[in-house]
Amino acid sequence: MRTPLCDTLGIRYPIVGFTPSEHVAAAISRAGGLGVLGCVRFNDAAELDSVLDWMDENTEGKPYGVDIVMPSKIPTEGSSTDLNELIPEEHRAFVDRTLAELGVPDLPDGSDERAGVLGWLHSVARSHVEVALRHPIRLIANALGSPPVDVIEQVHAHDVPVAALAGKAEHAVRHVDNGVDFVVAQGYEAGGHTGEIASMVLLPEIVDAVGDRAPVLAAGGIGSGRQVAAALALGASGAWMGSYWLTTQEYLQTMGDSGAMQRALLQANSSDTVRTRIYTGKPARLLKTRWTEAWSAPDAPKPLPMPLQNLLVSHAHNRIHAANDPSVVSMPVGQIVGRMNEVRPVADVMADLLRDYDETLSRLDKTR
Repeated sequence: MRTPLCDTLGIRYPIVGFTPSEHVAAAISRAGGLGVLGCVRFNDAAELDSVLDWMDENTEGKPYGVDIVMPSKIPTEGSSTDLNELIPEEHRAFVDRTLAELGVPDLPDGSDERAGVLGWLHSVARSHVEVALRHPIRLIANALGSPPVDVIEQVHAHDVPVAALAGKAEHAVRHVDNGVDFVVAQGYEAGGHTGEIASMVLLPEIVDAVGDRAPVLAAGGIGSGRQVAAALALGASGAWMGSYWLTTQEYLQTMGDSGAMQRALLQANSSDTVRTRIYTGKPARLLKTRWTEAWSAPDAPKPLPMPLQNLLVSHAHNRIHAANDPSVVSMPVGQIVGRMNEVRPVADVMADLLRDYDETLSRLDKTR
């Protein structure tokens, strides 16, 4: 499994693994792929700097990247205190009522509570870029389109390439016009923020649209070597995988999961997800639970725009996490969740991808 992408990024296999876990990202890099650390959870740039110091020390000199979030529609700026004042009382009342109806208890006394995410504010994301460029990163990706042109130029000045996710061919062309070096074609099946076109249709459309101007990575619905082979057959230069790392041992090590999320993911099948705005204010694919179903009820309010929606539900997410109830977890994940049936080390996941890829090519050889 080798493409020109490997030489460009200095990796052994054309597998790029996106994850909010530094332990997963480092393990992916050590296993021959490119681990890409999601930065959106870091409201404090100093915390990100410390985590990247850890990455520098634990990747065995192998390359890694970071993922920032700068929406093309710039969110309202402000501190969490200021922004919280913009949240309607009817939305707060709905969240409180829903938590009570779902039987989610209050947080135990003395619990650490993580504040709502502000990482998709452009000011915060720019601080992430500043911090990341002080480390030996090999890629900066933007999860919601291409970053502003001045950010792309800033990153290029440090000889670091830029990737951007696209859900339509026209978006991919615009990214490349702005100076983006790699396009991530993210299909409808993907977890988190995703568009409306399935990977089988989207990937060749984007490959044809950008031509030889930029390599294309395939994202959405990839959890086997067969699917990596299919992506390469459709013109991709590599695979971008996110959801599939959520049931790795390293992910649980980082996120301190209580067990509920793990049980929910392991039990789910490919139809147990829903695309909704209730997590961030933009369409994102989540695990379908009693929490997501409550937001689809006729009396539920419409989700707020980014970043207000995540600030609204941040306390609820903390309570849900502490409740240890798999029926109410709030978790972005793609339709590939149906293949995520056991907890394994990242190295084992990578080995299985390579083995299945080789077997797929051998099988296809016999059809000639």
